[in-house]
Amino acid sequence: MDISKGRVASLHVHPAEAEGPMLSVEDITLVEGKGIVQDVRYFDRKNRDGQPRRRQVTLIEREQIGEHAAVLGLPAITPGRVRSNIETDGISLIDCLGKQLQIGDAILLIYDPRTPCAKMDAVAPGLRELMKNNCQGVLAQVVRSGTVRLGDPIQLLAAE
Repeated sequence: MDISKGRVASLHVHPAEAEGPMLSVEDITLVEGKGIVQDVRYFDRKNRDGQPRRRQVTLIEREQIGEHAAVLGLPAITPGRVRSNIETDGISLIDCLGKQLQIGDAILLIYDPRTPCAKMDAVAPGLRELMKNNCQGVLAQVVRSGTVRLGDPIQLLAAE
């Protein structure tokens, strides 16, 4: 898997209700410092100090999800089940920590690995444990607004 480029495999937003399944969409609109417009539960959330939350977009590789499914003896884990906004193909996201990615018109700063939550064991018992140690995707903040569409290329930007 290449660290420098990949593509958008699927896109997902949270439903209005807290426990509902993620909704698959064809495109998302990202707003600098605020997140995904269509993700109504999380768009423009603030931290305790009233500042924009850093966690605005979550990403994970379809390859990683496939590896987890294989270890758990599952034929597959369907897109959106691991509750990530952007699922990718062909890029090592954990190798992009601290770097910027251009996806569609938007630019994201990849700043931290995701912390797998208990909902992962509801997908498949044992999935949460498998997702520890940098096998769970990454968190990002939007540094340039833009639209992201299914199939868009993902490009690692050179350090400035």
